[in-house]
Amino acid sequence: MRPLALLAAALVAGSSVADAQTADQRAVAATVQSYHDALARGDSAGAMRLLAPDALILESGGLETRADYQGHHLPGDIAFAKAVPSQRAEPTVVVAGDVAWVVGTSRTTGTYRERAINSAGAELMVLSRTADGWNIRAIHWSSRSIRTP
Repeated sequence: MRPLALLAAALVAGSSVADAQTADQRAVAATVQSYHDALARGDSAGAMRLLAPDALILESGGLETRADYQGHHLPGDIAFAKAVPSQRAEPTVVVAGDVAWVVGTSRTTGTYRERAINSAGAELMVLSRTADGWNIRAIHWSSRSIRTP
């Protein structure tokens, strides 16, 4: 059954969105959550284990390979994730065979390097199934400041 059809059937039957998810969708969502948890714990090795060898990261108008990300952006992402909490909305998880994508939004508020942070974020992760489980193949992050009156 298609993901949207599965969701619609579950909602009509009175089930929750979580009940409507397949085991693959839950495993994919858990992989993405594990990645975010690793960043927040400062666990760079744990975060990198979840990225495929050919992973690409798109952020701030740039493109980084896995190696570029590990040597350049990862330390900053860890410092930020440790310092500023994010509230993530329930993501949309789609699985099509051995490929999956996760789309989510977040709200981040706090202080980082003596600067007030109040931003909305969007994230797209593409994953693929391997013999060891799901690996993140691509990440695209974008964010914008939220102005308060």
